[in-house]
Amino acid sequence: MEKRTLGKNGPALAPLGLGCMGLSGLYGKTEDDYSVKVIQAALDQGINLVNTGDFYGLGHNELLLGRALKDRRDKAFVSVKYGVLRSPEGGFNGMDTRPSATKNFLSYSLVRLGVDYVDLYQPARKDPNVPIEETVGAIADLVKAGYVRHIGLSEVSSETLRRAHAVHPIAAVEHEYSLFDRDIEDDLLPTANELGVAIVAYGVLSRGMIQSKGQVQIKPNDFRAILPRFSGDNLAKNNSIVQKLQEFAAEKNATATQIAFAWVLNRGENIFPLIGAKSIEQLNECLGSQTVMLNADELEKLDSWFAPGAVAGTRYPEPMMAMLKG
Repeated sequence: MEKRTLGKNGPALAPLGLGCMGLSGLYGKTEDDYSVKVIQAALDQGINLVNTGDFYGLGHNELLLGRALKDRRDKAFVSVKYGVLRSPEGGFNGMDTRPSATKNFLSYSLVRLGVDYVDLYQPARKDPNVPIEETVGAIADLVKAGYVRHIGLSEVSSETLRRAHAVHPIAAVEHEYSLFDRDIEDDLLPTANELGVAIVAYGVLSRGMIQSKGQVQIKPNDFRAILPRFSGDNLAKNNSIVQKLQEFAAEKNATATQIAFAWVLNRGENIFPLIGAKSIEQLNECLGSQTVMLNADELEKLDSWFAPGAVAGTRYPEPMMAMLKG
């Protein structure tokens, strides 16, 4: 795969990364042995950016990734998010990115992953009780000690990025970015371009709203039922846009999934979309997006279909959206 540079002075990585969150049960039951094969298949096909969080599956995801990395550590650029506090039932109990907590979280991650260092370490959200300078300073200490190679952030504002970057160079910001979610284009993306910071784009398929076939049907036990985008009239409106995308993809001898990834890949050389595949078939479909060519007219058409205001509903309920304004 043709490679891109992560940040101004970072490593050269494949443009597509693997997001491992879905391998720990969030989107339905998974089987660990097969999930390991999915991760290893991604590494064997040239993907090197693998993304996890110490709170995914309450540590399960890191243990799973650790199994997959045996004999393959040299193939992987390991990105870890931290700081989310969870209850035994899996509930959200806030954030903790104090320096002492930051170093504590990493210590456990190193053991679960079975590695001596992580390549990219980043708070999952900005802790409202801790200045970002203190958090980044603590990770910088870990860089000096050799336990972390690069510092990242996740779901932050451009102002927070600038403050953090003044303490230590930031390699990447992880943020939701897709045809359905284009908020970063107004402020964060231009700031990242200015500072030489990469964007690691998750949610490219908008939590399954973009499907290659058919339309989203929300069942009572589907966690997406609480998300405005998947509720009531919003769902019907968004499904109609996806149907247009599917028809367009068929004309291109591609799938809607591949078009969605190809669009994000076209937004800039500093953007690394994450594949959230649960199967090798899904992985291969997403990898096929690299051969999909979109000309200027086609990109303009997609931009108009998914222009701000065309998509119905936000990605989270309002209280959760407020947490993203870091």
